[in-house]
Amino acid sequence: MILPRAFRLVTGLLCLGLLANCAVNPVTGRQNFVMMSESEEVRTGQKGDEEVRKEYGVYDNPTLQRYVNDVGQRLAQKSHRGNLEYHFTVVDSPEINAFALPGGYIYITRGIMAYLNSEAELAAVLGHEIGHVTARHSVQQYSASMAASIGVALGSILVPELRGGAQDLFSLLGNALLSGYGRDHELEADRLGAEYLALTGYDPQAMVKVVGILKDQELFDAEIARGEGREPRRYHGLFATHPDNDTRLKEVVGEADRLAQPKADSRQAIYLTQINGLVFGDSPSQGIVRDNRFLHDGLGFGLNFPPDWKVKNSLDRVVALSPENDGQIELLLAGPARGTPADFLRRNIRLDTGNELDTALINGLPAATMSGVRQNKPVKIGVIFFRDQTFILFATAKTPAAYNQHRTAISSAIGSFHALQDSERKLAKPNLIHTRTAKRGETFASLARQSPLGKNAEGYLRLMNHAYPSGEPQAGQHLKTVE
Repeated sequence: MILPRAFRLVTGLLCLGLLANCAVNPVTGRQNFVMMSESEEVRTGQKGDEEVRKEYGVYDNPTLQRYVNDVGQRLAQKSHRGNLEYHFTVVDSPEINAFALPGGYIYITRGIMAYLNSEAELAAVLGHEIGHVTARHSVQQYSASMAASIGVALGSILVPELRGGAQDLFSLLGNALLSGYGRDHELEADRLGAEYLALTGYDPQAMVKVVGILKDQELFDAEIARGEGREPRRYHGLFATHPDNDTRLKEVVGEADRLAQPKADSRQAIYLTQINGLVFGDSPSQGIVRDNRFLHDGLGFGLNFPPDWKVKNSLDRVVALSPENDGQIELLLAGPARGTPADFLRRNIRLDTGNELDTALINGLPAATMSGVRQNKPVKIGVIFFRDQTFILFATAKTPAAYNQHRTAISSAIGSFHALQDSERKLAKPNLIHTRTAKRGETFASLARQSPLGKNAEGYLRLMNHAYPSGEPQAGQHLKTVE
């Protein structure tokens, strides 16, 4: 196919840009295309760190934070970029994840720490993320994204006929370029992380163990997701997921075996001592969900979502979805209470049609509701004033028929907002991990019956004790439970 001259010009300009923005990769020693200096990389990480802390929150356990930072710093000193100032932070999230920002900012969730079983495995997760930083993977992805954006802009200007739909093609190509990095970058991060493990005195095969843990977690979550009618969660995204029986992973990690110390200590007992008392699941700072009741001890209120709806609790909102995914209720904190709830609705809410306003107390609290249509969807909005704060409950459905089906459930949820009772405060406490030794005759089924984790308790306990899908505890072994 003969390319239009303007299209060739775009390509040429991009190529000139590529050549003008190359730097030596600290790991490989080869030239890489980058559009960010190291100082810019650090500034980007600093700015991103502020956003991460606001989005996730920092886990409030200074002792655990120091421990994780100490492990990370020892690994970073053995890395290819020991000159960077590294920052290791445990974020207050139940998600199974760890990630790195440019410039040495590395994060691990308390969620993934619940499933790790030794300091060596913690080091493997941190070492993998250090590998992303030392190889400047995020910088390369940023640079590729910028190049793709420049290509779209130049293509639009120089090739008018490529505007509109063709921009989608440029975007698709840019996304494919970025997605293509996934597998190679993850394997390189595994290889580098294994090397840093060995140099720091850990067994590099801990990297393979961690990937096995994540694979088991994915399999378990896929099983739960089928029952809940949702998509399974993915660690680090679809492109970065290692396949089953990953021969290439074992090869790249095996390269570090020559550096490993004989009989390296996994420091399991030290790690389990550090995570004893770790919050598992919802954080008290974000409120606790118990059998579709949302209870927030700090803010002092409770709310009952419909019993068969799926409730997702996050840092800034709680969302409940109907079983058919055609109805939604969202709870938000909207700042200080001023005027009356009806005044708030009049000032801030504009519906396309309806605007039916009703003022009434909800469980003795000042409240108002508004019903109507917004963006062609029926909605009902409740505003409650409590402890000088404004709480909003926004409910909607995909169609009028779906709204009519869920009308009673929506009204009941809004009407359930109440000051937390003394009898509920115990339920508003978080689940905590406890570590001990297993007793003779204990099974995960018997432990699950004593657990607050519900119908999937047995699977969770097997996962966090590296016994998924069918293992059982052995008398005297280290054991994690949730209470």
